[in-house]
Amino acid sequence: MDHRDHRTDVPIEVHIGHHELELSKRYESASIANDVLIGIWFIVGSICFFSEQLMTVGTWLFLIGSIQMTIRPAIRLARRVHLRQQGSEQPAHPMDF
Repeated sequence: MDHRDHRTDVPIEVHIGHHELELSKRYESASIANDVLIGIWFIVGSICFFSEQLMTVGTWLFLIGSIQMTIRPAIRLARRVHLRQQGSEQPAHPMDF
């Protein structure tokens, strides 16, 4: 059962331009593609660990997956910087770059 007081819920108003929406879609697509590749590298790498001969390949796939995990925040940061350069996004907090 929901015990929140709905009288205090304030509707959120969002103003998004066409350009900002397109940029967000592109970066979201890149992020999803990156996540799918990470999953593939780790699944195939895990399967490789079942075979002594493929263990080196599995290790390389785990390394590739780990490197791609660092790409995740880089994609989010690139989106924020790109939108900020377009003047579309204002930080909610002074430390929120």
